[in-house]
Amino acid sequence: MTTLAKTPQALKGVHVLSLSLNLPGPAALSRLKHMGASCVKLEPPAPANAPAGITGDPMSAYSSTAYDALHAGIRIEAVDLKTEAGQKTLQRELANTNVLLTSFRPSALKKLGLDWASLHQDYPALSLVMIVGAPGARAEAPGHDLTYLAENDLVTGVDLPATLYADMTGALLTVEAVLQAVLLQQQTKQGHHFEVALSEAAAHLALPRSWGLMLPGTPIGGGHAGYRLYPCLDGRVAVAALEPHFAKSLCAAAGLAWCTPAMMMEATTQQAIAGFVAQRSCRELEQLALAHDIPLHTLPQS
Repeated sequence: MTTLAKTPQALKGVHVLSLSLNLPGPAALSRLKHMGASCVKLEPPAPANAPAGITGDPMSAYSSTAYDALHAGIRIEAVDLKTEAGQKTLQRELANTNVLLTSFRPSALKKLGLDWASLHQDYPALSLVMIVGAPGARAEAPGHDLTYLAENDLVTGVDLPATLYADMTGALLTVEAVLQAVLLQQQTKQGHHFEVALSEAAAHLALPRSWGLMLPGTPIGGGHAGYRLYPCLDGRVAVAALEPHFAKSLCAAAGLAWCTPAMMMEATTQQAIAGFVAQRSCRELEQLALAHDIPLHTLPQS
């Protein structure tokens, strides 16, 4: 996990209790901890005869690296919420909690007495942020990051996406919901209910496509000579010289006369820049970018 820069402890004094498993909830909880919140997680007991390091959160089994990174500094307690002892622990924690995070289906929350109506009656000042797969009636349907991306036309062919986009975007939307809850609590002295749907997180990522921004031939859909991936001598380079002043620097470095915005959309300009890049190494292109203020990133062959 990328190390987060030190930030003001804006959530100091805010207590967050999480029952969320897998990726989105823990990723959100980690960011909330970074903002100064006091974070506690209750997770199921580890399976019987589980190897050392395996907990009741499936993430600990499929990626101990991710589990350890996301739970650093988080107080974790193994609790069976279906038992009387587990319910006592839960109620004790809830009494000192400002925001509860869950990732269960609504029907499972109801069985545990954690549906919004019950929770708000018992703890009027407590807010609930529910992470679900899809909104409303579809919240009971099974799904995962991959299905939500596919639903929003964010997968290509049979290749898996480069990362878990819906889960990680859902984590950010969960943090946003917690921040809203805290602000509203301060204003109203009451708890509030938020639902974060991972399918809607994927839909948010897909908005540029729905607006036509990525259509073939458009400036950021491959039509602009300064906004493309080009092969070079020992890898590839991602060039993002979209604005006119960056495009001017790119053209000058490539030995081209200043290309007008219209010329940057011409195939001949793309061919000229492709030829220039193809003759240079990643190292040379990095040095050129520094010297001429060109936004690019090299991808050497592994």
